Amino acid sequence: MIAISSDGLALEAIVRHEILRIEPWGPDSFRVRVGRQTIVDGIPGALLPAKVSSAKFAMGDQGGSIVNGALTAIVERIATDTGGDVRVRFVRTRDGEELLAEQRAHFWWPGARLFMPEGNGYYRLEQRFAAYAGERIYGLGQHTHGRLDQKGLVLDLVQRNGEVSIPFLLSSRGYGFLWNMPAVGRIELAENGTRWVADSARQIDYWITAADTPAEILAHYADATGHAPMLPEWASGFWQSKLRYRSQEELLTVAREYQRRGLPLSVIVTDFFHWTHLGDWRFDPKEWPDPAGMVAELARMGVKLMVSIWPSVNPLSENYRTMLDAGLLVGTEHGVPHHAPWRDKGLRAEIPVAFYDSTNPRARQFIWSKIKRNYFDQGARVYWLDGCEPEIQPGHPHNLRFFAGPGAEVFNMYPLTHARAFHEGMNAAGDGEVVLLCRSAWAGSQRYGAALWSGDIASTWASLQAQVRAGLNIAISGIPWWTTDIGGFHGGDPESAEYRELMVRWFQYGVFCPLFRLHGFRNPRAPFGPEMTGGPNEVWSFGEDALAHIEASLRLRERLRPYIMRQMRMAHERGIPPMRPVFIDFPDDERAWSIDDAFLFGPDVLVAPILHAGARSRSVYLPAGVTWVDPWTGTRHPGGTEVHPDAPLERIPVFVREGAEVPIVRQ
Repeated sequence: MIAISSDGLALEAIVRHEILRIEPWGPDSFRVRVGRQTIVDGIPGALLPAKVSSAKFAMGDQGGSIVNGALTAIVERIATDTGGDVRVRFVRTRDGEELLAEQRAHFWWPGARLFMPEGNGYYRLEQRFAAYAGERIYGLGQHTHGRLDQKGLVLDLVQRNGEVSIPFLLSSRGYGFLWNMPAVGRIELAENGTRWVADSARQIDYWITAADTPAEILAHYADATGHAPMLPEWASGFWQSKLRYRSQEELLTVAREYQRRGLPLSVIVTDFFHWTHLGDWRFDPKEWPDPAGMVAELARMGVKLMVSIWPSVNPLSENYRTMLDAGLLVGTEHGVPHHAPWRDKGLRAEIPVAFYDSTNPRARQFIWSKIKRNYFDQGARVYWLDGCEPEIQPGHPHNLRFFAGPGAEVFNMYPLTHARAFHEGMNAAGDGEVVLLCRSAWAGSQRYGAALWSGDIASTWASLQAQVRAGLNIAISGIPWWTTDIGGFHGGDPESAEYRELMVRWFQYGVFCPLFRLHGFRNPRAPFGPEMTGGPNEVWSFGEDALAHIEASLRLRERLRPYIMRQMRMAHERGIPPMRPVFIDFPDDERAWSIDDAFLFGPDVLVAPILHAGARSRSVYLPAGVTWVDPWTGTRHPGGTEVHPDAPLERIPVFVREGAEVPIVRQ
């Protein structure tokens, strides 16, 4: 049976025990849910409530259709060897061109949708769609595979350090698609079909949108899952961090040296092990005797303090028993609720630690009460939400039990609800400038002020190359605030000439990332534990020659900050990320869809970073339709051409749209 729903808002189809519901969900968009017997409301997802919109229905002998602006959904009756079924297709309204259609796995069994029972109303779910020749796929979070176009890949839908699962993709065919399910699973982008898999969930839930341009698709997605706040102006400057400053005096000494040298500095970081125990969520008074005084001195320098906050709770923490007894910790289906090993202060061996349950509103209120008393009220207002996948070891999300549901069904949303705790807490306390540096995210995290960074990456040229593609895919995934550890995290010898070259080039690339931040665990390295600090990682740590080039990057970033803030306004209002693939602005240039080693920074700047050791020039394709100016030489180039600019160590190849006023070169 195919019919208009009783509320008049959706098209529904019933096939034996399966019910399929398609309803308008924002402009040019539909939400599709498929369940057994009934559609269940209130299952966790990323979508915000949609405004009721008018839709046009048409019913016929072989099915029905629903039109919502640019997108039409068609439900067709089909005959199979096992009885009647329905097939869903999505077409462009104006010309009927197929954008995406369901595809049966087999002429007999299974069909396009599969429910494999696991008991108690849960299923292993599959949703299959057709594949299309020449289609390119972008987004899907942040990954280390080094690809921009992800067609042909299989990706796990699970959160890990450096692997961020955001199940939204943008297709070159003109649609965007969100798998609106935080379940652990995978996405297969094969040549013979696309398959979404949830290991254990109650029903299929996805959202699809269409538009004439990629930018409009991203705007629809921001409307559906939430817009990022307006980035505070201070956050557009330079952030200084190293593995660990061990004391208040050590950190202040670094900040004072920046001021003495006259170097720009906006944020400096107090990283992990500044606490007494994991889960106490407070400064160790032996190392940080006067946090309020430290924050005040930094403020006089124009510098914000960022503090590292982990969701982990040591059983020796002063809060552990209270949280355990109140049901505020992530539980387990089997065994004790301890999920990762940790060598904390005062311990000679590792101890298993728990995690607070960020999906539980009472747990979010509890952790914020501790953060407010011990950090916020001391003046520390910028938070680094590290390890927020959460970082479980071993990786056993299926054994976890959350307030929101079984781990297999809801695990991937943990970083979103973790950020929510801080966003809601800060706003309630009267501070709306929420910037949360997060190691993981899920669809919708941007609405809570999540600024994603790319995790614990290698300090190599190959890693830098992968960062370019990772940053562009995360931009497509709806997260406009993104950053990478300049110089990489794992390793790097400040005394090495080869590494110093990499650091200079990484700084030049970092200037054009949404957030500009130095971090890393430099050599000499020490074993993991509370004594570790890492090698020097300040801008002057890499020799005078490198410092001259790095300082030039710092000065360039300062000149660009007004331009950057205009792009952040666009991200806030329209959901268009400041750092983005070339095809976002030039969708009619076929070659733009394959550019994966250069990008746009706002509409007026094309950035082509140096990604190979010893390179002093590179080829750059200039997208068609405008004239581009090399600001270093003043040379004009027509779009639609390939150029080979020089790239001495002191500069990065950059091109500015003719007529745009972007201060790349000091006037």
